[in-house]
Amino acid sequence: MHLENDKKKNLIVYFIEWLIYMLGYTIVFIIVTSFFKSVYIDRHHFFLWSFIIVFVIYLLNQTIKPILVTLTIPITGLTLGLFYPCINVFILKLTDWLLRSHFELTKLYILFFLAILLSITKYLLQEIIKKIIKKVKVHG
Repeated sequence: MHLENDKKKNLIVYFIEWLIYMLGYTIVFIIVTSFFKSVYIDRHHFFLWSFIIVFVIYLLNQTIKPILVTLTIPITGLTLGLFYPCINVFILKLTDWLLRSHFELTKLYILFFLAILLSITKYLLQEIIKKIIKKVKVHG
């Protein structure tokens, strides 16, 4: 019985964590789209398409990215980690290709900027989530 409650709590914590990441990344895409014309998100159901873009990136990060990171360890090591943003750029371009006319990234420097911005966002969200989980564990 006690293990079942722990599993439910872990599932709820995982879902909340996932939701925070999705909303955080969605906000980043909305902000970047408003500042740069080379990032296009379909204006018809803009917020829905922003969320779909983030969801596709999430799926690619969970499936393809670990394979890419493993395959490119030598290159990433030789460049002292500078190649890692290229993997994020590849994921963004793959998302662009998958969603066709609903999401378009046209300039390479914006791709790198967006990849770095998403990495910074991930770090900040991880710190926020750690604090939330600490509070939940202390009070729960």
